[in-house]
Amino acid sequence: MLKYELIYSKLMNQIQTGALQAGAKLPSIRTLSQEFSCSKSTILKALEKLVGQHLIYALPKSGYYVVDNQLPYKPQVYNCIDFATSSPNWHSFPYKDFQHCINKAIDTYQADLFRYGTPKGLPSLIIEVKKLLETYQIFTKEDNIFITSGVQQSLSLLSVMPFPNNRTTILVEQPSYHLYMDYLKTYKIPVMGIKRTLDGIDLEELEIMFKKHDIKFFYTMPRLHNPLGTSFSKKEKDDIRKLAYKYNVYIVEDDYLADFDLNTKNDPLFTDDAEEQVIYLKSFSKIMFPGLRIGIAILPNTLIDIFQKHKNTTDIDSSMISQAALELYLKSGMFERYQKKVSEAYTIRAKMLQQSIKTYLPQYKASTEICMHSHIVLPREVNTNMLIQHLTQQDIYLDTIDRNYLDGFYRERILKLNVSNVDDKKIELGIKEIAHSLSSPNNYF
Repeated sequence: MLKYELIYSKLMNQIQTGALQAGAKLPSIRTLSQEFSCSKSTILKALEKLVGQHLIYALPKSGYYVVDNQLPYKPQVYNCIDFATSSPNWHSFPYKDFQHCINKAIDTYQADLFRYGTPKGLPSLIIEVKKLLETYQIFTKEDNIFITSGVQQSLSLLSVMPFPNNRTTILVEQPSYHLYMDYLKTYKIPVMGIKRTLDGIDLEELEIMFKKHDIKFFYTMPRLHNPLGTSFSKKEKDDIRKLAYKYNVYIVEDDYLADFDLNTKNDPLFTDDAEEQVIYLKSFSKIMFPGLRIGIAILPNTLIDIFQKHKNTTDIDSSMISQAALELYLKSGMFERYQKKVSEAYTIRAKMLQQSIKTYLPQYKASTEICMHSHIVLPREVNTNMLIQHLTQQDIYLDTIDRNYLDGFYRERILKLNVSNVDDKKIELGIKEIAHSLSSPNNYF
């Protein structure tokens, strides 16, 4: 056995047995080279192998640490089954790893943290974000990337700033992201809706709306739509882009679940955008935690200056501490490891959800994609509010579809199902109880 392999095996054994505990800092390279009577390059080779297996990670000018996935405390066990909450389960987040990044960020970026940041975001984070985006088949220049305070800030700025096509009306899918619907209603932004169902959208209707109305941009979630859980086919995405080019309409693509798509061939609309009409948005709130408040926006060259001008008047820059910590989290390889782990966990839940729907609710139209949220289409006779109230009394929580629609737009009878915060063992039980409640005449008009 080569010397570095022996060192690697001994260090790995110490990690696995707990001699080197999760979150602990490893001895320095000099100390290890003295302990094992070898060169520093041999130690580095052993450490690089451990890093490659995501057992340890390096923090610049600090050293190597054991990857830590300890929970802050054991989560309380509740009897309820919560199909309503869409936020990720924060108990599964390796908070000590991120804590290391925050502490190191304060040391590394002292000068930047105590003054206003850059208008586009921390330059070193933008470099790491560019690398991350390439794994989603998003290829762009650093100049086109903006770091924002979540996707909400991007949507807010895009909604009020002028566009080169000199139009004012926003077109949104119905149903759509409830917080953006709330924003449009609150600020009375000129807006129109277009129906989206399990079958996608009517492209002929989309063309008529692009042609006859003053459409500034079309807001869409091409993959793993919120709240439907459906995705456009490649042909649909190609056709939507062609219509946007033909009628000079911009597309705002919200790719908020990019980290969870199992279909590696399901590229974003942005990937094949040859005429710079697609604005790409991504958030870290689902893969990490909402409180991070970091989003990504990729702007066409024609929109960079006006977007930056409007952004400067809102918050100058997003949280520098969050940006610096995220940059180190991405650079160290910790994000990649966590991304894989949490994606696998959600995939298990998503498959359980789909299997349960097929078993207990086969008579209802439903999304079939493997996604943490889905829906079933209910008959008109079902009293949805009564059904939700009835299930609440049994500690099964569901959310109404109302906030996902614009005022006055026809609302489908949709039952949203989200398993982000449902224990694996309770998914089937919850769906079974929903099926039982739907068999009761008390929940019908």
